[in-house]
Order: sequence, then C-alpha cells, then structure tokens
Amino acid sequence: MNDMSGHSVFDSPASAATTPVGIVLAIAGSSSRALFDRAAMVAASTDPDPSVAAAGQVGTQVKMRVGNCWLLANVRAVSLDLAAGGDRITADIDFLGEGDEERLTGRLHRFRRGVTRYPTPGCEMFPVTTADMQQIYAADDRAHIEVGHVYPTDDIRAALYVDAMLGKHFALVGSTGTGKSTAAALILHRICDLAPQGHVVMIDPHGEYSAAFKGNGALFDVNNLAMPYWLMNFEEHCEVFVTSSGTQRQLETDILAKCLLAAKGKSRIGQEIPKLTVDAPIPYLLSDLTNLISQEMGKIDRAGDSTPYQRLKTKIDEVKADPRYGFMFSGMLVADTMAAFLARIFRMPGDGRPISIIDVSGVPSEITSVVVAVLARMTFDFAIWSRNEPQRPILLVCEEAHRYIPSDRDATSSVGRILGRIAKEGRKYGVSLGLITQRPSDLAEGVLSQCGTIIAMRLNNDRDQQFVRAAMPEGARGFLDSIPALRNRECIMCGEGVAVPIRVAFDALDADKRPASGDPLFSQLWRDVGDEDQIIDRTIRRWRAQGR
Repeated sequence: MNDMSGHSVFDSPASAATTPVGIVLAIAGSSSRALFDRAAMVAASTDPDPSVAAAGQVGTQVKMRVGNCWLLANVRAVSLDLAAGGDRITADIDFLGEGDEERLTGRLHRFRRGVTRYPTPGCEMFPVTTADMQQIYAADDRAHIEVGHVYPTDDIRAALYVDAMLGKHFALVGSTGTGKSTAAALILHRICDLAPQGHVVMIDPHGEYSAAFKGNGALFDVNNLAMPYWLMNFEEHCEVFVTSSGTQRQLETDILAKCLLAAKGKSRIGQEIPKLTVDAPIPYLLSDLTNLISQEMGKIDRAGDSTPYQRLKTKIDEVKADPRYGFMFSGMLVADTMAAFLARIFRMPGDGRPISIIDVSGVPSEITSVVVAVLARMTFDFAIWSRNEPQRPILLVCEEAHRYIPSDRDATSSVGRILGRIAKEGRKYGVSLGLITQRPSDLAEGVLSQCGTIIAMRLNNDRDQQFVRAAMPEGARGFLDSIPALRNRECIMCGEGVAVPIRVAFDALDADKRPASGDPLFSQLWRDVGDEDQIIDRTIRRWRAQGR
C-alpha cells in the first residue's frame, strides 16, 4: 500500500478507473474496514466519469476482485488516519452484492444481491464506473417503474420493481418540504401508467392529490362519496354512537349491540341470512334503530336506568340531523348499494382510471378516523371474502399515516387496528399497503418494519432518523447516514423493490400532475391587496354552511 500514492498512471485521468484506490483492511460480515489512499482519491476526482470521480466518498461504491467475480461495497463512513501522516483514509464499508467479471473486458455484469465469497485483507479496491452502475442498476425483465436517476449520475435510471414493492408493502418517509407529496404522486402516476386497469385507493387527508389525478383517477369527497352508514361494523358503530366511558360505556355498548342486531334483522336482506351477526354489512333504517332503543327503554322499571338509552338515542338523532354527516348518514343511503360502492371505490372495472382519491379533508374531524377505518376494513374484508374468486389485488395508500396508526400504546381506535392488521397480514390476501408519513417515529411499533421497501427522503429529526434506521436492512445502514444531507426530491431506496440500496434524484413532474401541496410564498402573496371584504364574506358563508 506504501507505493499506491506514487503511481505514475495517475497522470492520465482516463486510467483512474483501473487504478486501485485502496485496500480491504478487515472483514466482519456485512460491514468491514478499508484503507483508502488519499492521493489516489484526488487523482480519481479528475476523471470525466462522475462515478469514478466520486470514488471513496460517503455513499459511493467501490469494487474488489474475488476470484472471477466483482464484489461491490458501499462506503458508509470515512476518517483521516493521522498515524499515517494524513496520506491514508480509513473507511467503514458495507458489502452489497456481486457480479461476474467479463473475461475480455474485465467489466462487471450479471449483478445480484448478496455475497457468496468474501475478499481477504489486503485485497485491492477499485472505483465503480458508470458502465458498472448501469449493470448494477439495470432493471431486469420484471415489471418495474422508473422514477428518477441514480446519484451521482444523470443518465442511469432508478427502477422500482412493482410486484416486489407492492407485494410486501412500502413506506415513503420525509420531513415537510422535502418533496414527499410530489414523490408519492410520481410513484402512483408511474404505477397507473404501468397498470391502467389496476385498483388503487388513496386516503388523502388534506385534499392535495385531487389536482394531481384529475386526468386518470376517480375523485371522491364529502359531496360524492355516498358511503352508507350500515357498512360500519359494530366497533365502528360504537366509535360514532357511544360517547360515555367506564361502566356506562359498557352499558351503552350492550344496548347498541342488541338493538342494532334487531334492526338489521328487520330488513329483507337480514331476514334471508340464517345466522346474522352484528358486524354483517346489512342495510337497516336508523329510525328502526332508535325505535328499538325506545322500546327497550320502555321495559325499564326505574326511570334512572333509562339514561344510557336516552344518551344513545340522542346521539343517533344528532348524527342524523347534522348536515356535515350527510355523506354517510343520509336517509338516501338505505338502499343496498354495497356492490356499486365497492365497484366505484376499488375501480372494478377501472376504465383507464385505476386510482381512487378519497379526499377526507371535508369530513368532520370527530368521524374522520371512522371513515378511514371503514375504507381500510372494506378493502381487507373484500380481499378475504373473495379468496375463491379470480384475484384482484388492491393497493391502499395512506397519507399522514402516523395520524391513523399512532405509536401510543393506549390507542384503541378501530383504524389503527385494521391498518396494523393489513400491515401484518394483507399481503397474504392481495392487499398492499403504502404508508406516507413525515413522522415515522410516531408510527405504531413494528408497522414500519412490515414494509419491505422503504423510500426515505430527508429527515431533520434525529428520532425519526433512528426509527427509520432500525427498520432498514443491515446493508442499507450506510446509506442512511446521508439522509440528513439529501436535497429536496432526493431519497434513499432500499428493500425488496430495488436490486441494491440506492440514492435517487426523482424525476420532475408536469405541473398538472403535481399535488396541491406547494408552500405559500409569503413575500409575494403579501403584496396582493384588494377585495378583502369579499374574501371574508365568502369565507364566512362557507364556514357557516360547513361547505367547501
């Protein structure tokens, strides 16, 4: 190693790719130690090939010859070796995979993940060239989508393998302002282009994505969702109608269970089912439910015991009369429209518009989690009860996932339970889960680790970084160290959806395909003046009418 810095071959930048830049120092499973020659790195930095020029930097790759194979490793951390007079740089490297060496050219080809044979200490390390990276990151014949280019190149395309990514769930994480929403729209657009007859459901809590998918998606909000209340199971009914706690809650729950089962049994469809349960999605009249509660209340001897009955009946009447709940509790939603509702939401058939955007921003906050729970559970239950039918896999994408699957151990919401169950069991039934969040540390424990593919954009919070690091596979840990230094619209991709962990710069999206998530330009908007009184009047009218 002592003569490495004196190689005269460095006088020619074109030969930097074939000149060693260091040696392997110590081997330790997936992670090892290496020694770089500082002069060799400086010489390589002038190479016209950007991959060679970046050799030895954090987040780049190096290769080493082991038999007739090239072994690839990622540089995770570097430090100056002062004991060697500042001419040597020590580094931690993580092995990624290996490829065959072409006999005539010496180039790498047929790259695959995993290591079958390790190098010995003293093995020379060489820069990875752009040609090597094209082989490493070239998408094979599996179905894939291209979403950007691989850092530090501008011509090597980054591919996500759709079946592997969706088959084992995926998560997109990143702090606010890093381009997370645009990245999510880009990925979903590419999936829709690949599968125009697909079945994608996206929960949109801020109303951002309707603008992005108005050309190839079905858009639903409180004005046209028309989700029948009787699709709720018993647990979801309790979340809406039962307001008390403690022993009183148990009393109201028992009353609701008895009367709800009787109300469903009065309908024609309920009478045709021999063993009707309180969870079955059977149309029933809310008036029948309140009448049954009144009848049960009339059987009570003491007037003081009627309080839970009266509280239940009052709550149901309130919900019926509140126009904000009309999208779900309207009297027009009593007919058996379950088949039509599922066909609309799940895009069956898709008619070239494979994605449903469910805008829940106009849903009253106290019922938002129930609406999301119903949509998620209907997705899962449909997959379970259609197991003997030709399979129609569904992708459920949940924006602001930490809202619905919180890390609070005491959280007992139905939406948290159903999304957690989909994360654990959904792939067995053909339900894929896509989680998008800016606070991965606020997600319930274990949910992120259920995601086989993780797409991490810049995370500013140290706790979030640690949480994502714990969920990522061992070989990708080195890439995580560069997460705080990622630019907007850049990410680290690792897991089942990619051949090896990669740093990617996302493609730019056309303006008409971007979500409405841009930050307001205060300096510009504060210059606009005029018509303030009309703005306030129109806003108050919508505010009072609770309309958008």
